[in-house]
Amino acid sequence: MTTTGRRRPAPATATAPASSSRAAPLAAPSPGGSRISVAVWVALTVVYLVWGSTYLAIRVAVETMPPLLSGATRFLLAGALLLGVLAWRLGPAALRVTRRQFGGAALVGLLLLLGGNGLVVIAEQRIPSGLTALMIAMVPLWVVLLRLLAGDRLGGAALAGVLLGLGGLAVLSAPGFSGSVSPGGLLLITVASISWSLGSFLSGRLPMPANPMVASAYEMLVGGLGCLLVALAHGEANGLHLGAVSTRSWLALAYLVLVGSLVAFTAYAWLLQSAPLGLVATYAYVNPVVAVFLGWLLLSEQLSFSELLGGAIVVLAVGVVVSTERRR
Repeated sequence: MTTTGRRRPAPATATAPASSSRAAPLAAPSPGGSRISVAVWVALTVVYLVWGSTYLAIRVAVETMPPLLSGATRFLLAGALLLGVLAWRLGPAALRVTRRQFGGAALVGLLLLLGGNGLVVIAEQRIPSGLTALMIAMVPLWVVLLRLLAGDRLGGAALAGVLLGLGGLAVLSAPGFSGSVSPGGLLLITVASISWSLGSFLSGRLPMPANPMVASAYEMLVGGLGCLLVALAHGEANGLHLGAVSTRSWLALAYLVLVGSLVAFTAYAWLLQSAPLGLVATYAYVNPVVAVFLGWLLLSEQLSFSELLGGAIVVLAVGVVVSTERRR
């Protein structure tokens, strides 16, 4: 593609279906608002459940895999598979982008997948997957702050939601001061959420490939390459023995590549083009609930009262912000 495309700013970035370069709205707006189709609800359900489960899958993958190498493998494989599918379905010409478009996708990919996801997989060696998901729920609130810094006019309810969320983050971080949870892990997750938010914020303001799927493929390849280079510089490949990687870690990585990166990312980017942004953003307060439940059910993870309280405050704050956005 040679046409500069811009995507709406969102809490995250993703891929879109290969059937068209830009998805069309599902239904024409009616005087009373847009009608939400069954397809939108199906895609939302996929994002709710799959992205909520990826925290558990990451936790299992890094049990016996070096964190950044596992992330690099995930995104390089997913990006290569996606490019192959796009070339097959749309032809090689569909992968053409301008230098500026590639540069925009590359920067967003590094912020999202190296700075965002890369730090998450490192942190999940130290803290539970449920707590990680609760802290990542701050992403929409950081995005609101970035919009405020960029000069966007925000309502009082949105600002109140951000302040409430920051209070919830403080409560979530309290166990780090008592030593019951790794303070370094909490810091990594906070930086990761800010990096993901910045990448999401810039994805709507930088020149990007017109086809969101093409954009996401390049984002995954560049982000995966960034994870690989940092992993090698950090010495993660030294003494690595593939035979020491457990079967469940391999299965978790396969799930992250095929389901987490391809299926859910595809559903999410399609939603960005086909549904109200405020509705799409509701994933941010559903994912933590799914992650906490799965961590408790499958890994016997336990959260303290302060962590549950802080998570509830953050989820409530995100709900306030998202409901405000839906009325705009």
